Amino acid sequence: MIQPLAYVHPDAKIAKNVVIEPFTTISNNVEIGEGTWIGSNVTIMDGARIGKNCKIFPGAVISAIPQDLKYKGEETTTQIGDNTTIRECVTINKGTVDRMKTVVGNNCLIMAYSHVAHDCIVGNGCIFSNGTTLAGHVTVGDFAVMAGMTAVYQFCSIGSYAFVTGGSLVGKDVPPYVKAARTPLSYVGVNSIGLHRRGFSTEKIREIQDIYRVLFQKKLNTTHALEYIEAEMEATIERDEILQFVRKSQHGIMKGYYGETV
Repeated sequence: MIQPLAYVHPDAKIAKNVVIEPFTTISNNVEIGEGTWIGSNVTIMDGARIGKNCKIFPGAVISAIPQDLKYKGEETTTQIGDNTTIRECVTINKGTVDRMKTVVGNNCLIMAYSHVAHDCIVGNGCIFSNGTTLAGHVTVGDFAVMAGMTAVYQFCSIGSYAFVTGGSLVGKDVPPYVKAARTPLSYVGVNSIGLHRRGFSTEKIREIQDIYRVLFQKKLNTTHALEYIEAEMEATIERDEILQFVRKSQHGIMKGYYGETV
């Protein structure tokens, strides 16, 4: 299943039924799981750990050394989960001494020309549209969606099930379940369409909307809004996830938009 014009280092660990197309280069200290397809002209460098049934399209570069001056050659990894698709010319850099790894989860779709920098942690089921760029140390929760040409500043966090509109510059943390848009980036509602697609009930979505109305639309400061939500709203998994996310935010969360939201 390895084409003769591909180069695979003899110490690379390649599982059964892996297809490696011509002109691809696979270095030492690489592991690739069963059923993965690797297109032509892909470069997979030291430290790559690629799961089962992935698809990696031509021109992608996986596990290159970080574009970070603090990297001093320490042995780090890039970890890609099962059933993830990486489209043309995507670049994913391995970790530095900070986290020692860069991670992209299971069932993700990383579209063409996207970049995932060193020490990023990307959850399961995420979709990055063309040209999405993550700077170093970014954390992205499960099922987050970023539209094309989105750029995320270093150390920012994107919450689970969030949707960020195309061309956005993310300089603050984006909480779970929301839609983020406008310049500067702001809350413009709950990601209700995405949540319905993921099986959230209408009642659950309304509950999340009520939480964010307090946080973003009642013009309370963040501390008072969190106190109100915790005191007055029923404890649920979603409520507690939102509270924890906001309280742990180091950059601070994006601002509310006081126009019409849904």
